[in-house]
Amino acid sequence: MTDANARTVANVILVSAGVAAAYLVITTPPLRRAALRAVNLWLGASVPMYLTNQARAAWVESGRPA
Repeated sequence: MTDANARTVANVILVSAGVAAAYLVITTPPLRRAALRAVNLWLGASVPMYLTNQARAAWVESGRPA
């Protein structure tokens, strides 16, 4: 098996596992609730931090004193 074929097979296996996991999470209510909670926590923490960092970087680039 060539390197390209091995990579293709590995990619197909990973995609299949991802689709199976997504199907399982979507069709199982407790898993769906847990996934939604995890997304809320992730977005609730990362988006405000990203915006804060962007505002801080813009303030520094503007050259205004703190």
